[in-house]
Amino acid sequence: MDHAQAVDEELMEMISGGDETALETLYGRYGGPAYSLAFRIVRDQGAAEEVVQDAFVSVWNRADTYDPASGKLYSWLLAIVRNRAIDELRKPATSRRNAQRTDLREVLEGSVSETSEGVGAEAAWISELREIVRHAVQKLPESQREVIELAYLRGLSQREISEKTGTPLGTVKTRTRLALDKLRRSLEPAIGRTVDLDGM
Repeated sequence: MDHAQAVDEELMEMISGGDETALETLYGRYGGPAYSLAFRIVRDQGAAEEVVQDAFVSVWNRADTYDPASGKLYSWLLAIVRNRAIDELRKPATSRRNAQRTDLREVLEGSVSETSEGVGAEAAWISELREIVRHAVQKLPESQREVIELAYLRGLSQREISEKTGTPLGTVKTRTRLALDKLRRSLEPAIGRTVDLDGM
């Protein structure tokens, strides 16, 4: 089926089945209104973009809970965006930081700093962590793995990734957020600390 011609309910069925292109189509269809709503609430461009990306990840994870009989998909999606935006406003600044944080780019590039004390133990931990991260990245779908590698290994911005790959910017953002969500889910239990995957 042509994704662009699919009605909302059909797209949600595809998303429930793990169809990434269906989610990208949905983003192209409603990403603009979702951003407008988020921005009206949080009044910050970066925060609004984060809210929208998180909302679409939520759609991906909760697609099988959507019931067309309960209302239009557009309304369901905007309700998720509104709730995420309100949650963002309620966050104290300190909740967005974590003292024990591991940066993915530093791990992949091998540039995590070592202190003069416990260098051997630290080096062993970094080596093990790097393998855990690389394994998790390799398990991503190819399209998601590509944007992560271009961002964290080559240091490209999302706009630069879009230009290099010929992929719409909105699609790059969606793939990135899906990949980051999957990496968080697999890495944090494995290493027992917050993994900093943002800042792209």
